[in-house]
Amino acid sequence: MTLPPGDGNKTITATVAEPALALHQAVDHEIIGRVIDESAWVPDGVNQGLPSAARVYDFLLGGAHNFASDRMVGEKVLAVQPNGRQIAASNRAFMGRAVRYMIGEGITQFLDLGSGIPTVGNVHEVAQKANPGSRVVYVDYDEIAVSHSQLMLAGNDNATVVRGDFCEPGEVLETPEVRRLLDFSQPIGLLMVAVFHFVADERDPAAIVARYRDALAPGSLFALSHLTADHAPEQMAGVVEAMKNSRDPMYFRSYDQIAALFEGFDVVEPGVVSAPLWRPGAGIQEPVEGVYAGVARKGSAGR
Repeated sequence: MTLPPGDGNKTITATVAEPALALHQAVDHEIIGRVIDESAWVPDGVNQGLPSAARVYDFLLGGAHNFASDRMVGEKVLAVQPNGRQIAASNRAFMGRAVRYMIGEGITQFLDLGSGIPTVGNVHEVAQKANPGSRVVYVDYDEIAVSHSQLMLAGNDNATVVRGDFCEPGEVLETPEVRRLLDFSQPIGLLMVAVFHFVADERDPAAIVARYRDALAPGSLFALSHLTADHAPEQMAGVVEAMKNSRDPMYFRSYDQIAALFEGFDVVEPGVVSAPLWRPGAGIQEPVEGVYAGVARKGSAGR
């Protein structure tokens, strides 16, 4: 693994130009949080009393596709980590920048694992704005995420959503819809944004990444972000506690553990860094920390 210098385990309080960090501020919450006919996006049999990570994240981003149980957990998260909304927005902003970087590198097909509930700046919107022929496959196991994605993608022949567990690469990679839209003989943009902090060590995150890496063509790009407790251990311990009885308990990792997930890839500049420091743009100044992020390329000769 070629890894440019990152921020290590240093505590970083970054003030960077990042318009999307203020996503929760710039959008009128009364509009985003409007009442939506749940019959259109709530599948039968969904346990609305069991919080899920996708819906709690949707709540933190100001979305409307969540239930009272999710909002209760979200409020607990904000009680122990007041920067919860900014952290969520910084992660979302990183994803957008990573996709735009991939587009600039010639990537026209994307596999977004653990894609969550659609909100502002979805992968297919960014990619197809740049190239209408871009192809995108979303994968998530949350019923609401899949249902809402299906509604959003209706009529879009170059984008689809698959319900599946990204921790089972063999199953995901052989899904007919994945094989129909994505050509694995050509470079792909692989996104694992804010997913592995819901995966226990017992499931071997490194092996999961390696299985996807081995399926990619040389020149493919890989984006990953991961929450950490490095900067605020007590607050983030409270977040773990808030999420422990949800469908998706959390497992934060250190900088070194997160950087190790890029093994076998060549990490591009600026390395694995706090999310707002990854190729920031110009705009609103907002200090935020709590997420490490990076983008890497699969090289040739078996790498």
